[in-house]
This record gives sequence, C-alpha cells and structure tokens, in this order.
Amino acid sequence: RVVLPCSVQEYQVGQLYSVAEASKNETGGGEGIQVLKNEPYEQDGEKGQYTHKIYHLKSKVPGFVRMIAPEGSLVFHEKAWNAYPYCRTIVTNEYMKDDFFIKIETWHKPDLGTTENVHNLDANTWKSVEVVHIDIADRTQVEPGDYKAEEDPALFQSVKTKRGPLGPNWKKELATDEECPKMCAYKLVTIKFKWWGLQNKVENFIQKQEKRIFTNFHRQLFCWIDKWIELTMEDIRRMEDETQKELEAVR
Repeated sequence: RVVLPCSVQEYQVGQLYSVAEASKNETGGGEGIQVLKNEPYEQDGEKGQYTHKIYHLKSKVPGFVRMIAPEGSLVFHEKAWNAYPYCRTIVTNEYMKDDFFIKIETWHKPDLGTTENVHNLDANTWKSVEVVHIDIADRTQVEPGDYKAEEDPALFQSVKTKRGPLGPNWKKELATDEECPKMCAYKLVTIKFKWWGLQNKVENFIQKQEKRIFTNFHRQLFCWIDKWIELTMEDIRRMEDETQKELEAVR
C-alpha cells in the first residue's frame, strides 16, 4: 500500500509520465525496454490502454540466476491492461512458460490505505496476503545504493503545488489536511516460480525487488510532480510515442 499526497486523477498522469522517464534511464547497451504495443483496448466491458513490452535483462538479475540461466532466457514479456483506476500487469518468460509469472493488480483509491481486501479476494487467499505499507518519505525503506537526495520526498518541496517536504508524521497530517488531495495505490503482487530447489529463494527475491521498485518509483513520482502536474493525457500519449522511438534508437 502506497499512500501519496495527490489525487487519483493527478496520479494517472504522474504514473504514466514517471514510467516513460524511468524506461529511458533503464535502456542502453543491448539491455532495457522495448515497447511492442501501446493501444486502446476493450474486453468484457473493461476499457483502457493495453501495452506489451519486452524487458531484456542481464545485469539486473541476481548472480545465482544468471549462472544457471541459458542464453536468451532473461527476456521477459510484460503485458498491462490499464483500465484506470484499476490496472493489471502480467510478466512472463518464454523459457519458463507456465512455470513462471508475476501478476500485479492495482486499485487506486482516494483514501489513506485503510481499505481492507480492496481486491475482493476469497477468505483463504486474503489470509495468506502479507500487507506491506510503503512510506515514500521514510529513508530507512530505501536501499543505500538507491538513495538520491533530489528524489527524497522528505527534502523536496513542489514549487507548483507547495506540497512537501514530507515530515515523519506526514500521513497523519495529510489525514487532517482539507486542502491537500490524498490517495493510495493498493498493489497485489502474485508470483509463481516453479523450479526445484530455487522456488522460495527466487519468489522471496522477486517480492523484495517489487517492494524496492514501488518505493523508488513513488519517491520519484512525487519529486517529479512539477514536471507532470500540468500535463494532460494527450501530452502523455505524445510523450510515450517519443519515448518508444528513443528506446528503439538507444537499445
């Protein structure tokens, strides 16, 4: 659960802007992200934007996986259905086929992370879910190697919105602040990695990495607010097209 001092509507633009920016930073030298599709979709009464990306990873995986991974197996497909405020992302791997997937389902709600079982899971599944609260202003949740002062919500103040810096009690203050919008991204991460002897180790590693990605991403998103707060969805689609061309050029 990631609480943020912005509205669900603002976040839609902020999230897409930050994804496009982060993609540029991750691509180069034969690695990185390739965008195959980015188009509107409609199925079973659900409408939104469908994206299909390919991630070429070599240096991004732990050594013990790299040692046993055959050539070409570190290519992952990410398919995402963004029917905002609900989004679903599924990551698969051609080499492992049905033995591996990462599924991330997200609900964006205008609350402070207080809704239980927002994904309406059955009682047994919900019992097995571990709820993790991510505090974007808590430096202890950031890996030392990931820390950047310019992406620290505890230091940053937005010029355009005057939001920030976020102090140690910012969530409590946000609860009573009538002026500032608030929201929570509820992310449900389901992982399957079927490989004898490695299953638990890899599943735990991936869960840890997802938490790290969500933490860093939302810290960036907040600290980049002045770059995206005035953008429209049309601006975002144009930016995504440009990013797609740039990624092809540098990869």
